[in-house]
Amino acid sequence: MTTLTCATGTLAAYQPSEASPWDRKRVLHLYRRMGFGASPQQVETALALSPEKLVDSIVVTALSRSLAEAPHWVTYTESDYTNDTDYHRYATEWAAHWVGDMYRKGFREKMALFWHNHFVTEIDTYICPAWQYQYYKLLEEHALGNFRVLLEEMGKTPAMLVYLNGLQNEKEHPNENYARELYELFTLGRNNGYNEQDVRETARALTGWTKLDEFCEPIQFSKYRHDDGEKMIFGQRGNWGYEDVHNILFEQHSWKIAVFICTKLYQHFISPIVDEDIVAGLATTFKNYNFELVPVLRQLFKSEHFFDEANIGIQVKSPIEYLLMLLTEWNFGEMEEEVENNILYFASALGQELFNPPDVAGWRGNQDWITGEFLPLRWSNANAILDHILQHRPEALIQLARDIAGNDITDPYEVSDALVDYFTANGLYNEANYERAAIAFKGDIPNNYYEDGSWNLQWGTIPTQVVLLLKYLIQQPEFQLT
Repeated sequence: MTTLTCATGTLAAYQPSEASPWDRKRVLHLYRRMGFGASPQQVETALALSPEKLVDSIVVTALSRSLAEAPHWVTYTESDYTNDTDYHRYATEWAAHWVGDMYRKGFREKMALFWHNHFVTEIDTYICPAWQYQYYKLLEEHALGNFRVLLEEMGKTPAMLVYLNGLQNEKEHPNENYARELYELFTLGRNNGYNEQDVRETARALTGWTKLDEFCEPIQFSKYRHDDGEKMIFGQRGNWGYEDVHNILFEQHSWKIAVFICTKLYQHFISPIVDEDIVAGLATTFKNYNFELVPVLRQLFKSEHFFDEANIGIQVKSPIEYLLMLLTEWNFGEMEEEVENNILYFASALGQELFNPPDVAGWRGNQDWITGEFLPLRWSNANAILDHILQHRPEALIQLARDIAGNDITDPYEVSDALVDYFTANGLYNEANYERAAIAFKGDIPNNYYEDGSWNLQWGTIPTQVVLLLKYLIQQPEFQLT
């Protein structure tokens, strides 16, 4: 782990001060990290709450949300499909549905997306939509639950059994693939407390999840294909099976597991540069609460460290975050099925294809999202969304400007600056760029209307002016950060 960081805050609860005020900037920081942004109305409502109460409200709301309703094809097996096209169609439909749920539900789905990139599977490998849904259901159901429960259930779900070759892991021919990733990617980290013998013996203990009568059916345990011989795992000898592996792992390496998972949470929600002291504090909480996630998340998001100035606006938005924040913060409104499909397609084009990460290590994130190929696509996708809003919901753009800048402002520079500061985590780094943003916002309206004070936010030109400003802003590096 790296220890170099500019942030100085601890895990003590954040207390607003003159140097670190409870303002729009920090409210948006919280909503962008815990979800996919916030509308101006949400921000104003949030400012009336204390930081602690707002975090609690987001968590409680996420815990109370109903789980996604199962699709009609959830029990379909191979014999229920008339052609191969339906496999792809149903899988794509569910991925698009998840996009909509992220937009509507926020934090719970943000956590499910985090676990999707931890417990990676690829539908291109396992193909079956029913298995896709079962895998997703685990992510959603346990997103804010108990990590150990999620881990134990994940190893038995068909998507994972097929993806990491558990289906081929039988007594006569043990397959080490899942056993290795169980330690390296899911719980401990590379070469951290285990050796090759542990991997081999663990693979033997995990044998038997191979009973499959028809493609897309649940995969069941077969005692006849399980190796019931003696094994040595982490120095303990016995006739170990699936549950024993997890018992021994958590008995012997609970601290290593807690640190590994809290490090990933930190890198995802705070900064790619890890503060070891903060992670150790989170890991202590995680271990003390028997690997329940909510106590750790409450501690993290309420902390002065989370709200430290140095931790704001330092991560590159993932494609999903980028696109959903555009919709949320630009007052897009209700997301219809066509829009869900478009966002799914846009995100895939930008390198984040839901249910198909590039490999078992998942999406690397941050700077990998910004390449010569992806950056122009970010701009064009955002432009397409802006054009859609301008054509179909121009009143939303008027309301956006009024909510952010105020109703009575007649200075275009004040309006432009307010919009820029709202949509960028730390504003623009160069004053000349604020000037360029204002020029874009002013458009081709003659200067005399601005100089004599006759221009205001009631003008019919406002939707176009907001779009011109945002089209300038989306091409700035600062806009890519959260």
